[in-house]
Amino acid sequence: MTQIPKLLIITGVVIIIAGLVWQVGGKYFSLGKLPGDIIIRRENSTFYFPLMTSIIISVVLSLILYLFGRFR
Repeated sequence: MTQIPKLLIITGVVIIIAGLVWQVGGKYFSLGKLPGDIIIRRENSTFYFPLMTSIIISVVLSLILYLFGRFR
């Protein structure tokens, strides 16, 4: 039972840090407007699929989780 509170605290801290990086980093990184992101604009609608952004976030998170598991 003692593992669940630790996990919730760590998850909360990670979410807060990610939110801060997203908020502040948006001024310096264009992480939603990369080449490879799909944008289709029509007359009355816009479809946006951040393909390259998703790939980069996946690679970074995989690396972080790998390192976290490696040194645990």
